[in-house]
Amino acid sequence: MVKVTLGSTGITVNKNGFGALPIQRISEEAAVKLARKAYEAGITFFDTARWYSDSEVKLGEAFDGIRDKIFIATKTGATTAEGFWKDLETSLSNLRTDYIDLYQFHNPAFVPKPGDESGLYDAALEAKRQGKIRHIGITNHRLSVANEAIDSGLYETLQFPFCYLATDKDLELVKKCKERNMGFIAMKALSGGLITNSAAAYAYLSQFDNVLPIWGVQREKELDEFISYIDNPPVMTDEIKALIEKDRSELLGEFCRGCGYCMPCPVGIEINNAARMSLMIRRAPAAGWLTDEWQAKMKLIEKCLHCGKCKGKCPYGLDTPTLLEKNYEDYKRVIAGKITV
Repeated sequence: MVKVTLGSTGITVNKNGFGALPIQRISEEAAVKLARKAYEAGITFFDTARWYSDSEVKLGEAFDGIRDKIFIATKTGATTAEGFWKDLETSLSNLRTDYIDLYQFHNPAFVPKPGDESGLYDAALEAKRQGKIRHIGITNHRLSVANEAIDSGLYETLQFPFCYLATDKDLELVKKCKERNMGFIAMKALSGGLITNSAAAYAYLSQFDNVLPIWGVQREKELDEFISYIDNPPVMTDEIKALIEKDRSELLGEFCRGCGYCMPCPVGIEINNAARMSLMIRRAPAAGWLTDEWQAKMKLIEKCLHCGKCKGKCPYGLDTPTLLEKNYEDYKRVIAGKITV
């Protein structure tokens, strides 16, 4: 079993974290079953957030009675100290616990610091003093914020998108975290579904002994893949290297990561999927994206107001309206049979 220690926190777990965002889409019974199965197989790090609707509630049910056997990380998207305390108390209640192992600021546009106007970091320190949280972390999609958080020395962990599509700047974050003894949690380890070979994804991340990947799990067969890697972790081979290089040549550059921070759209466009549809229908089973339901969803792009809200909120600085238009035109050609996928 390969283990990872999250920097100075001392949290040491199997190199398979359970990302609990997707379980908000399934029933409580199914979610509890998945989380319990993961725990029984040796996965003990579970990451959720207040923004993930009922994800916390489902984990609370799953781990009632065995709280001390697992590590729970959750997040607050609050922008004020008052909101922080409200989120924290809600999370404690949902998770049926009196403490959070790792409490993270959820993708803030700035780095909360002691004495700033938001009061967020001071609230976190007080919550830590009270024993309601044990470690303070931050998540982000912005390189500038991530670098500032590392340099500040205020945070015990950074959660950031990291996979084999990483850029040199992403790799520098991992290196800096290791040098500062700061835990690095890799979200989007499958790049929001664009990476379809989980063994290759695992093998790539296995090269970084300070990185803990959290895999978004919604189906039992997905969980089974990662459970199988506990005793038989994939390693880098020439075949996997070739696959990674092929994917990097196809995917690096201007593409939507599917993070969803551009949402909601005023006219209901499901931007986080629609803006990368060309890639999805070529890298995943296409049938699921070509249904009548999805054709109707893509047609909503015709109603785009060009208000610029999605573009303004994109942490990657993408020209989202233009991406939507390009993906829609390609999608229509596929539907018309002019392009085979």
